[in-house]
Amino acid sequence: MKLHCEVEVVSRRLPALGMRNRGKGIRAVLSLCQQTPGSRPPLPTCLVICTLRDKRGTRYELKENIEQFFTKFMDEGKATVRLKEPPVDICLSKANSSSLKSFLSAVRLAHRGCNIEVPLSTFTPVKTSEFEKFKTKMVITSKKDYPLSKNFPYSLEHLQTSYCGLVRVDMRMLCLKNLRKLDLSHNHIKKLPATIGDLIHLQELNLSDNHLESFSVALCQSTLQKSLRSLDLSKNKIKALPVQFCQLRELTDLKLDDNELIRFPFKMGQLTNLRFLSAARNKLPFLPSEFQNLSLEYLDLFGNTFEQPKALPVIMLQTPLTLLESSARAMLYNRIPYGSHIIPFHLCQDLDTAKTCVCGRFCLSCFIQGTTTMNLHSVAHTVVLVDNMGGTEAPIISYFCSLACYVNSCDMLK
Repeated sequence: MKLHCEVEVVSRRLPALGMRNRGKGIRAVLSLCQQTPGSRPPLPTCLVICTLRDKRGTRYELKENIEQFFTKFMDEGKATVRLKEPPVDICLSKANSSSLKSFLSAVRLAHRGCNIEVPLSTFTPVKTSEFEKFKTKMVITSKKDYPLSKNFPYSLEHLQTSYCGLVRVDMRMLCLKNLRKLDLSHNHIKKLPATIGDLIHLQELNLSDNHLESFSVALCQSTLQKSLRSLDLSKNKIKALPVQFCQLRELTDLKLDDNELIRFPFKMGQLTNLRFLSAARNKLPFLPSEFQNLSLEYLDLFGNTFEQPKALPVIMLQTPLTLLESSARAMLYNRIPYGSHIIPFHLCQDLDTAKTCVCGRFCLSCFIQGTTTMNLHSVAHTVVLVDNMGGTEAPIISYFCSLACYVNSCDMLK
């Protein structure tokens, strides 16, 4: 029985000697072995760890020799086996989660001295070909090279499948739990499965030149919030991004060129780590007020249909405020938690899409809306001209929760 993964053997004696482990795993093949499999009575089972440098492997006794198992992150392909003698922790990572579960079940049986109902290996050196299974990068750029009958190597960290004519995301890709970079550009994908959000290590996602019409709320609220750094949605058919898109706060690079965007999420300013933003050749009429909170290195908004700022504001004030408006403002101002398990779902949507006044307070449907222009150099170091006339200004829309806020900010709207 074998397991392919990365292994680090940590000696618990080193800290007492003032020394540290190097803290990085290496590719290895773990085997459960007996000297003579099938013998009666059965001989104790050993754990053998073989690496490319040490193909004969290091042997560890298992029977009544395991102090503890650490399996909290087993679904992520990680686990640790703590041995009594020698006093080491065998740290496993980047393993196939189902294979890891089966392997550790067999290790538990070996520790108890029970019979293991799976074929055991013999003490023979591991072949070099065994380590070729640890493929971390695969690039496929044609239909004929796309694997139909076999799975992708589970150890992949970078997968590119471009020009393969894919109309949907292959579910086999979603089992690659070590994936850090996924490139599905130049295909015909129309919809993204929410399970892409289960790729907990995914940092770069390229979906350019497909047929996408939306980016789902489920993806915005998945583990991508913590991992995703770069997202390319250029050359699709996206008209709007959900307000929850701004929960992807680790994003540093965002490409939205050549879509049909008619607006940015109005909480765009929450993307505080964003440094590169490209949304050329869309249909943006204006920018949201929170756009001013961005701090970019590069900004490209060329070829959008920006409108001239309106001379008069749009007034939607009500006096007195409705009960809904008052309670919504109070909840948001005091940061009272809410959810569909507490209040109706449509009210949650209203709160999620509340507008932010220039004073920092919130408003739902009772506000004054005004537009002005901003120089894009105020939010970005490098700015691509917004038109062929050499302009670097764009209209920005602002909301005011009261007449007093509007009057106090009238200088900004001149």
